Amino acid sequence: MSQGPRSGLSAVSAALLAMSRHLEVRDVLKTIVASARELLDAQYAALGVPDDHGGFAQFVVDGVTDAQWKAIGPLPRQHGILAAMLREAKVERLADVRTDPRFEGWPSAHPDMSDFLGLPIRDGDEVIGALFLANKNCEKPEGGCGFTAEEEELLSILAQHAAIALTNARLYERSRELTIAEERSRLAHELHDAVSQKLFSLRLTAQAAAALVDRDPSRAKGELQQVAVLAAEAIDELRAAVVELRPAALDEDGLLATLRTQVQVLDRAHTARVTFAAAGFRALPAAQEEALLRVAQEALHNALRHSGAGHVDVTVNRRGGGAVLRVTDDGSGFDPHLTRRAGRHLGLVSMRDRASGVGGTLTVESAPGKGTTIEMEVPGG
Repeated sequence: MSQGPRSGLSAVSAALLAMSRHLEVRDVLKTIVASARELLDAQYAALGVPDDHGGFAQFVVDGVTDAQWKAIGPLPRQHGILAAMLREAKVERLADVRTDPRFEGWPSAHPDMSDFLGLPIRDGDEVIGALFLANKNCEKPEGGCGFTAEEEELLSILAQHAAIALTNARLYERSRELTIAEERSRLAHELHDAVSQKLFSLRLTAQAAAALVDRDPSRAKGELQQVAVLAAEAIDELRAAVVELRPAALDEDGLLATLRTQVQVLDRAHTARVTFAAAGFRALPAAQEEALLRVAQEALHNALRHSGAGHVDVTVNRRGGGAVLRVTDDGSGFDPHLTRRAGRHLGLVSMRDRASGVGGTLTVESAPGKGTTIEMEVPGG
């Protein structure tokens, strides 16, 4: 076998390995595009996932800067060559895309493209994407395309495996959504059993107090004191139900994948931007990972519900043989000392208890108008 084919197959193998490392759809799309552009040595590559309304649900590019992409404007529609690839499900290899009768132009900020190689990504009979490259980095034959038939074959192999990777990523995200739905259902059932009776008693006691206010203020005062006791017990029951409910995803996927999924859900559900990053983390004993997750959840709840933050950042990094969790927001902040004296702990007591329970430490940095950083460090197992 010649050196060229060996190099091509080696590059395809590297691209397939890169795709297999990712489970999130967006990451898979970006890896496919970057791998295709590198494999065929093109200036530009893109992959569009069509929606059902004539546009693209997702569109990923490589070789275009963020500034260029912003200047180009809205996502393209399914028209011209892109529509042909989606509709006819066949490869398009063109010497100059601009001279093709189906070409319908592009925005003024769009980079100029000439030779073009595009093909559909198929899952069985369904076209789930359109992958294309433009401007081969080579000397083009006069009137011909820089992309060769051999490169078309390599890209077709990549596209077949890209379909598998993309389908797997979609299934993974769907399974995560189902896990979250199951967890919510289980939590609702747990809360109902643990708290509903307590709340019912609280309601009856409050009604009795209201009926006694005018004719027997002394007894009414006693009933109101009982209301306070029942309310405190209900809060304790609620906290216990939430605390003891270990997420199924944590057992299956570990801390990082569970946190990443929860951050993505919160990012979609709130106006604040919620981000997650991790570096060098190694799996820890189950008790430590659960403690880190619970502290992260409590800190996220505080930041999103009470601080008015526009951005909340969650990071998990290796520190020695253990790990450090940091949840930082740009919200209103508070004085931790005044908060403690006022009895409004914002969950700080439970977070500190969780940290100390696994041999860790918890620190809080905050000031009015300065945002808040919750940091929890745990030792290695």
